[in-house]
Amino acid sequence: MENHVSVPEIKLKEFEEVSKPTRRVSISEQNLGFDNFGFEHHRKVSACSEPNSEGRRKSILHSGSHYGSSENIENGRANGRKRSALSLSSSIRSKTEYTEEMKRSWLYSFCTRCHGHEEATPSWEPPGWKRVCPQPFFPTYRKFARILALFILGLMVWGILYCIIGKDAAPGGPFFSLAALCIAAHFGGWLFSLTTLPALIGMLMTGMILQNTGLISLADKYSTVLSILRKFALVIILTRAGLDLDPEALKRLRITVPKIGLIPWVVEAGVMAVASKYFMGLPWVWGLLLGSIIAAVSPAVVVPCLFRLRVKGYGVAKGIPTLVIAIAGVDDAASVAIFGIIKSIMFSNDALWYQILQGPISICGGIGFGILWGFLAKYVPEKNDPYMVPLRILMLLGGGLIAVLGSEAIELGGAGPLGVVAAAFVSCYFWQKDGWEVEDNPVATAFEIFWMIFEPILFGITGTQIKINELNGTTVYLGIGVLVAGIVIRILVTLVVSIGSNLNMKEKVFVSLSLMAKATVQAALGPTPLEQVSADDAEQTEYGETVLMLCILSILITAPIGAIIITLTGPRLLTKTRAAEQPEEWNRIRRPSMRDISIINEEIDMEEEDAAEETKP
Repeated sequence: MENHVSVPEIKLKEFEEVSKPTRRVSISEQNLGFDNFGFEHHRKVSACSEPNSEGRRKSILHSGSHYGSSENIENGRANGRKRSALSLSSSIRSKTEYTEEMKRSWLYSFCTRCHGHEEATPSWEPPGWKRVCPQPFFPTYRKFARILALFILGLMVWGILYCIIGKDAAPGGPFFSLAALCIAAHFGGWLFSLTTLPALIGMLMTGMILQNTGLISLADKYSTVLSILRKFALVIILTRAGLDLDPEALKRLRITVPKIGLIPWVVEAGVMAVASKYFMGLPWVWGLLLGSIIAAVSPAVVVPCLFRLRVKGYGVAKGIPTLVIAIAGVDDAASVAIFGIIKSIMFSNDALWYQILQGPISICGGIGFGILWGFLAKYVPEKNDPYMVPLRILMLLGGGLIAVLGSEAIELGGAGPLGVVAAAFVSCYFWQKDGWEVEDNPVATAFEIFWMIFEPILFGITGTQIKINELNGTTVYLGIGVLVAGIVIRILVTLVVSIGSNLNMKEKVFVSLSLMAKATVQAALGPTPLEQVSADDAEQTEYGETVLMLCILSILITAPIGAIIITLTGPRLLTKTRAAEQPEEWNRIRRPSMRDISIINEEIDMEEEDAAEETKP
């Protein structure tokens, strides 16, 4: 008996045979529902897919003749089933149809970029929301409700403060000015982030503009509050730095990281000390203090830029993102520790022999406290406690604050920050042994949220410290020259010390350029010396203002330039590896990490295959 095969079935088999060499499908147990996970991560596997004879689900796109029938489309069904709200034919972005001319307009592009990527779970919306607020010109109801909730919470906090402290929290008072500064700094940072530049530049400039236009005024009697806020931000920065240090990566890079990180750091700090001594008239101790601050690299600038390169596969084959992050963390720890030691010696009234011993005592005391506190965090709370995560967060936060504030109380300022980094690193090491991956650490996620709150506070307050009408033009020019000299020499030294590593010349140049950005440590530590000097000592006050000015200039100059250089030179200097991109709800599954480098061997993309075919003679 002859087997009668229908024409659609023959065409379907031919289509499957032709598409075998080029179609890539990856469906894993942890990411069910994503078709072509690595290369078409916006595409969904429909819920109405039917299993084939081998037990594998086929996408509805294989049944194109049935899916495209006008009868099914008119009835709102495909293959006899109701279409999913997330199917290809019904975008969750909007039910409104826009013309191609409208989609090419600057307003459409701006609104699309402003709202960012769609979230994995579609937003619930009241009836008629999309008709009144069409997307992308208006946010989804979820984003609108989120902003409204934050606004209501802010009003409640302001009302509570007003009931407690009275007029100081009223409009025109210092607390009201501080709240307005933080909100404006957050908004200014958001505007800058739309240009792919670091948001902290917008926050810093917002503080400078509000201060120099007279729109805000922070009273001197609340300078202690501002100092405490900066110390909170410092603890959060250092804790994040410790949690981001992967013990396994540091073990693999135990020679490369100290060599490329610490040697250029020492050279840049020395160059800054010498140049500030002979060109700006700072004493040696103030020059060393300045160098210890300026030499730190800012992860807040380099990490987002490296993350965008990692998604595209640049530099992941040799672990360049991991290397740069490790160097930035080591640099920050070294800067904070040396800064604390020098500051303790400068403002100490103890005997000379004790001042000399403060350095070793601070280092040993800070590392010892960090090891003990990290070891305690392994057992307290118990690892199966249902409240384990919030208790571990409070343990690290409280321990960090005790370390920083307590070390200053006993005049060993360098021990506290070093203890914070050590405690976070040791805790992360033990938690990793218990099953927590570095990139899946919920405690680190909590500190990222804390940083989102304190970042506009830190940079906004730092920006208000600069008063343009009080700046000396000659000092500014000399300061820029000193900064440029230190950065250029550091780049050259980094190229030299990277000889012998497994990096090629282009990669060495990229790593050298990516380590020039300054931001977080400079904003956290820059105002500290000025707070320590007496207001009656005009000479010491001038030195403190010079240090603060150079710290802010280093942020304004190196942060945007560093971000632009990383973004532009990465595709030209780094080797591209085909790496699987993450789905849109990846952030909801696991914490984004620069160390999540999953390299897979894939065939050439379809577009590259077509281009190769066209170039054939």
